[in-house]
Amino acid sequence: MEYLIFAVAMAGLIFLLMLKGYYNYKMSEKRFVQSLYKDYGVLPKREYKPEQFANISHYYLKHNEGFGIDDITWNDLNMDEIFKRMNYTYSAAGEEYLYYLLRKPCMEKTELERREELISFFRNHPDERVAYQVIFGKLGRCGKFSIYDYLDYLDNLGERSSLPDYLAIALVMASIGIMFVNLPFGLLMLVCILIYNNVSYFKVKEEIEPYVTSFSYVFRLLEAVKNLKAYERDVLKEEFNILRGSSSGMNRFKRGSFILMSSGRMSGSGNPLDMILDFLRMGFHLDLIKFNQMLEQVRSHISDIDKMITVLGRLEALIAIGAYRESLEAYCVPQFSETILAKALKMYHPLIGEPVKNDIKTNKSVLITGSNASGKSTFLKTAAINVIFAQTIHTCLADSYKGAMFRVVSSMSLRDDVQGGDSYYMVEIKSLKRILDMPDKEGAPVLCFVDEVLRGTNTVERIAASTQILKSMAGRNCICFAATHDIELTHLLENEYDNYHFSEEIAENDILFSYKIKEGRATTRNAIKLLGIMGYDSRIIYEAEEMAGDFLHTGVWHRLD
Repeated sequence: MEYLIFAVAMAGLIFLLMLKGYYNYKMSEKRFVQSLYKDYGVLPKREYKPEQFANISHYYLKHNEGFGIDDITWNDLNMDEIFKRMNYTYSAAGEEYLYYLLRKPCMEKTELERREELISFFRNHPDERVAYQVIFGKLGRCGKFSIYDYLDYLDNLGERSSLPDYLAIALVMASIGIMFVNLPFGLLMLVCILIYNNVSYFKVKEEIEPYVTSFSYVFRLLEAVKNLKAYERDVLKEEFNILRGSSSGMNRFKRGSFILMSSGRMSGSGNPLDMILDFLRMGFHLDLIKFNQMLEQVRSHISDIDKMITVLGRLEALIAIGAYRESLEAYCVPQFSETILAKALKMYHPLIGEPVKNDIKTNKSVLITGSNASGKSTFLKTAAINVIFAQTIHTCLADSYKGAMFRVVSSMSLRDDVQGGDSYYMVEIKSLKRILDMPDKEGAPVLCFVDEVLRGTNTVERIAASTQILKSMAGRNCICFAATHDIELTHLLENEYDNYHFSEEIAENDILFSYKIKEGRATTRNAIKLLGIMGYDSRIIYEAEEMAGDFLHTGVWHRLD
């Protein structure tokens, strides 16, 4: 009787703990739902560990066909930080697709119009948006690696058979049967077989454990597809047709999967039910058999899994774009021109807290001059980012934007390649060469951004070579936006380039920048004045000014006395 009371008490305690866990889960979900309504447009707090952030690019690397933003351009524009600024996703599928989307400018208006339709749908239907985000939150992320890493590594497991595991079960059953005939021998046989099964179990378990994470994600993927069906809408008919087709053949994968993917599996939680299941797993290899079944299913449905990740990732990425729009001071939906054109009003940079907005309108290349720190580089980056935004997230940080479909490339924030043994100049000319080669490849017009052409070499050769390089970039189905300190280029290239500049004012021993772009070439210099403001000796400033003035007057540098 006492044992019965104890058993009932333990069962009651387990039930209460399960009930409390369920209550906590539902309350957490309720708070999450409330935050999705209340904090729409507020970026979720997220710490990006280096190894985890590296995985975000893996969907893109797996689907990198056709034109994409190359690594030099991506780094020039600090696109990793821009991605983080708009990453309102809660699942690995969503954030990996968002990253992919930013690196793959679209060249088709119909596809961009479709993106706009879905972005607007989720922005205008908060209940559906929140329902989808809750499901994506349950889908979650994938641990240390991308799901594509796990899928790629499946081949490392080779061919697997469950025959040894079925044999282990058969031997256990045989030993139990022998016990009815010869108890001592049968019991000894059972103990020996269980010991062997336990030892062999942990050897195989260690081998397959990394892949259980990927199976868990595939399972959650299938659950997400099933749960989304309750929120199917006509606007999403195309997406749901793909999801139904890709998930329909994977019922066997889900059946009995708890044996392998239970959260209490081999966890040492102390839960009596988990302990019993662990004993059955070790003795009968039930989870190892299920693993092989699931492995076979995954291998035969790789393309279906990819389709599900793509559709779910795309939907969540478009929801994230809507949330990003909500966070912006101002934005516009871009318009596209059949002719080569770039036009924007009150355009600004996404990472600057209080940005100065600028306008640009041109159908030819642009040469920007101006003094140090006046805003040339920031303007180039602002323009490049907004062109990329137009063809990816269909959102420009401007009051209005109109432009052609472009292939965007840049050469701006270069540095020496110490490991590769290249000097700055070698890195620079290789970077520029890749731009010069792009118009020869079939595709949309090229829009390139270059900051300080050939700064790694001497003045005479720099101006001569820069003139010819920039002249070549200004033709052949290409527009170039270039910034330079070399005023000579504005005269040498005035037939190929429109001239713009940034300027500053010196007042009360201080320098003031407006950061507003203006038409025409720069007419002021501030490098020597900045030395004075920073406290350099007045004689240095005077002599430098005299030398500069003499050169501008005579065109010759005179030897120092």
